[in-house]
Amino acid sequence: MLSRIGRFSAILVLATAASHLAGAAEPARVTILYDAFGPPSPLTKDWGFAALVEYGGKRVLFDTGNDAEILEHNVKRLGVDLSRLDAVVISHRHGDHTSGLGYVLRVNPDVGIFAPREGAFFGSIPPTGFLARHPGLPEDLRYYDGHAPQRWATGTPWEGADFSIVNGTTEILPGIHALTTRSQKPGTLEMNELSLAIRTPLGLAVVVGCSHPGVETILQAAVSIDSRIYTVLGGFHLVMTTRDDIERTAEMLAGMLKVQRVAPGHCTSELGFSVFRDRFDERFDRAGVGDVIPLP
Repeated sequence: MLSRIGRFSAILVLATAASHLAGAAEPARVTILYDAFGPPSPLTKDWGFAALVEYGGKRVLFDTGNDAEILEHNVKRLGVDLSRLDAVVISHRHGDHTSGLGYVLRVNPDVGIFAPREGAFFGSIPPTGFLARHPGLPEDLRYYDGHAPQRWATGTPWEGADFSIVNGTTEILPGIHALTTRSQKPGTLEMNELSLAIRTPLGLAVVVGCSHPGVETILQAAVSIDSRIYTVLGGFHLVMTTRDDIERTAEMLAGMLKVQRVAPGHCTSELGFSVFRDRFDERFDRAGVGDVIPLP
């Protein structure tokens, strides 16, 4: 009998062969490249998130994980070629979603990157009030010697990267939308976060990074694109959350928002996995590192 690792390798071989036999058939799936849980495999588990979305002939990398070397290891094990991307989407500024971007830019330096409005990505402009002048000070105590600065912006860790800043719901590729929501929760107050919404015949497939604004808030923004939500996958940010609050979130997704399927991962929490698995039953999809979630 094959070991689970042997079966994993066999599945990859069969999947590759099937894709060649399919010829022009385009994949419709999300492959989890980075997470801290999943079935036994040669992949490395680590806290963070990255997923490859393939739909409508387009390939979008959503987030880049917590460590560039681990991302590189996992994509090579999975046979994923990041030099062939139509876009990269970064959900938010936290390192467990951005740290692999350096590797991505090494193999694909010209790829377009969609990001939320955050100074970490493209350099922000500080308030002009920072330079409020006060009379009577000597020159060596005046900002920029008392003159207007030639440059007035913060830097970015990814100089030269092709960032496009998303300020609202934007169709970045045909049938693929980036949408932005803002957190109102302590610890991430006013942080903008991007999610991805893919139009499918059965409704939207929504990919979330950490859901700091609340997964229900993100989905309520998504229904402006299509009132039907086929699936939501990624981090629901229910770590350190009470069972009552998790159950309330699960019921809201299943009831009010009528989400057909869920594939929680990353920061959903083990308790969250359990609650959503019980609530959605056969409509619960596993979304650990290496897992592939098919899209209609």
